[in-house]
Amino acid sequence: MIILAERRFGPMTAKTASGAIAYRPEEVVAVIDSSRAGATAQDILGYGGSIPVVASLEEGMQYAPNTLLIGIAPPGGYLPESWRETLRKAVLRGLHIISGLHQRLSEDAELARLAEEHHVVLTDLRKPLASHQVVARGTWKNRKAKTILGVGTDCRIGKMTTILEVEKVFRQRGAKSRFIATGQTGILICGSGISVDAMIGDYIAGSIEKEIDAAADAGAEYIFVEGQGALTHQGYSSVTMGLMHGTMPDAMIMVHQPTREKDDYGFTIPPLLSLIQFHEDAIRFFKPAKVVGIGINSVGLSAEESTQAMLKIERETGLPAIDAFRFGGEKLADALQAYFRL
Repeated sequence: MIILAERRFGPMTAKTASGAIAYRPEEVVAVIDSSRAGATAQDILGYGGSIPVVASLEEGMQYAPNTLLIGIAPPGGYLPESWRETLRKAVLRGLHIISGLHQRLSEDAELARLAEEHHVVLTDLRKPLASHQVVARGTWKNRKAKTILGVGTDCRIGKMTTILEVEKVFRQRGAKSRFIATGQTGILICGSGISVDAMIGDYIAGSIEKEIDAAADAGAEYIFVEGQGALTHQGYSSVTMGLMHGTMPDAMIMVHQPTREKDDYGFTIPPLLSLIQFHEDAIRFFKPAKVVGIGINSVGLSAEESTQAMLKIERETGLPAIDAFRFGGEKLADALQAYFRL
């Protein structure tokens, strides 16, 4: 893959690019961003090694890509109009295109025509599956598998990454666990899932319930569900609540970025203790479900600063905290396993 992230390549501005480089680095040959050309993924993200940043698609073709990935997940999910010409050139060069936008490239008249002419596949990761347009049935009441949901103090804060890292530890310890992707980047990484923010509102809870039931029927005993949005985010809270009701978690991992003070609307992010209570109350009507640990997004912080933030959060909440991507998910996995033994 060559990743298109023109003028937006960074840990907070190119979510899909960052996820692909973190979890599928062997498949990424280059990143397009003329404002950072000459750098490497390691320089920009702190991981990704020597994956080069190039100024254009033409420059990136020397690395022989066969696919172009759109590397951003912007609010609203629309393609920047200035990127259209690069997509046209990619199709003309025979590159398949993978998109996580709400705007479906496969339904774009011009791109679809060109793709057909050049035998190129346009893949829309966010396109809803017809099979999952169902209303929740409440199957959690008879479910034996334990469900763990990632929740966050804001959007784009690392819920997917934290849950992926903790689920990986469960698998390494021999547990029958499964990660369920609920957004475009998670689907790209693991090859399956359901983009809940593309579902009709009535079907959000039902779509994730169906995914969980399928995982449980396949033998999973611990099902880790990628979180979306935030309960306190005015734009995306409806997706978060639908996902919570569809998952009906037995436990939650909350993700927080210590350096982030305000959300997209300029509101101060509430204190962790009040957010923990808010999320537990949202499920309490149906069943008890606790936040059992805090995942930290310490982007921009040194290892020492991340550790200090961890200790501060642990003092404030009484819960274990760690940047699972940076230091591993063992501490949060320990907390979950101890909780489920109670």
